[in-house]
Amino acid sequence: MAQWIVDGYPSVDVSGIDIARMQPWQNNAKYLHDRTVEILGFMYSPGYPNLQFNRARGVRKSPLHDRLAERGAYFASYAGWEYPDWYAPEGVEPKVEYQWGRQNWFEYRAAEHRATREGVTLMDYSVMCKFLVQGRDAETVLNRICANNVAVPVGRCVYTQWLNERGTIEADLTVTRLKEDSYLVVSAEGTRTSVKAWLKRHIPEEARVAVTDVTSGYTILNLQGPKSRELLSRVSPADLSNAAFPYLTMQEIEIGYATVKAIRVTYVGELGWELYLPPEFALHVFDTLMEAGTEVGLKLAGLSCLDTLRMEKAYRDYGHDIDNTDTPLEVGLNFAVDYEKPRGFIGREALLRHKESGPPQYRLVQFLLEDSEPFLYGSEPIYRDGVFVGHVLAGNYGHSLGAAVGVGHVKQPEGVTADFIRNGSYEIDIAGVRSPAQASLRGFYDPQNLKVKA
Repeated sequence: MAQWIVDGYPSVDVSGIDIARMQPWQNNAKYLHDRTVEILGFMYSPGYPNLQFNRARGVRKSPLHDRLAERGAYFASYAGWEYPDWYAPEGVEPKVEYQWGRQNWFEYRAAEHRATREGVTLMDYSVMCKFLVQGRDAETVLNRICANNVAVPVGRCVYTQWLNERGTIEADLTVTRLKEDSYLVVSAEGTRTSVKAWLKRHIPEEARVAVTDVTSGYTILNLQGPKSRELLSRVSPADLSNAAFPYLTMQEIEIGYATVKAIRVTYVGELGWELYLPPEFALHVFDTLMEAGTEVGLKLAGLSCLDTLRMEKAYRDYGHDIDNTDTPLEVGLNFAVDYEKPRGFIGREALLRHKESGPPQYRLVQFLLEDSEPFLYGSEPIYRDGVFVGHVLAGNYGHSLGAAVGVGHVKQPEGVTADFIRNGSYEIDIAGVRSPAQASLRGFYDPQNLKVKA
């Protein structure tokens, strides 16, 4: 706190105690009462990686909740949302038996993971916050806030970070241009308050821009896998070919009786679309996809599967792998920065100074264990040639890779280069036992992104 007062910013990530982590509904008296009853004991219970609260649940549900419950969904909670974490097979109760190794649902998730890689899966992805940024100056304001260039044609989706004046990351999100004067900003729901505050704080007083929180106005269905185009073509007359519907573009398409915003984007590393639709159409579109999906082997998948898939691709997750102490240079996101765009962006000068000062002192690296048995959850020590160099920040099991996979910092005061990463021999300490691991600055799964652009 003293350093924050003196310097104007904290030297560590304080997201976990920042008031901006809270949302208005969390100040509800009944919610506070019910959660407080459980939280003290929860803090001193074994810290299983997927441990869930039992009280103050069911705060927010998507329109699909009952449909998914009927199909065996095990619901976890995130930012108040009840979301499917995984699905139990028919006749099996969706219940977790906690332990540190392979839990009772491990194979269920593995099946969802493989179905995404080999066929097509559908996820309820409504646990994302969404903002409309509209007005005459929307492009100018957003392009100043975004490190990437959002002065793009209508229908383009841009992956970008928002940086502070120190060049470190305040938000990690997508910005899609809906019209000349309208953008859709999408981020993880846990960052909703901070994203909204940062956006409003950096709109000049004289700018003609309006920000509208439309989180409750859209249900998101995430359709992913090599057969996603085939399935979508069965329910929509739209031309979904690469030429007509390229990667990172958005179009309004018809599905059944509904018109939806379809964005060709992925967080799993496969061909796929995110479908944005008003909640009143959610059940109809879901039923339409499920009925047509029987012919192509459509499978429902939970967000635990989403995490195993994104880990294999080394896709970043703000608040876990990256935070507001990292620059894009250190965490492999420099490709999403446009240094040359007119008028620059917040943090550009600081980022250029970092870039010109030589190799960063730490880099975010992906690790794949050589032994298929151990798990990675995060916080495990990393050793290079027998010397401690950092910790794993996030880990999961790579079902397509055949072993646990994680991302973590590799540090060296003289600077971490690609050669430094390649030329080392790595081990990760898991519960006191060092397990050999491969290291890479790129995702081990489909590093050329051929599947994404198929």
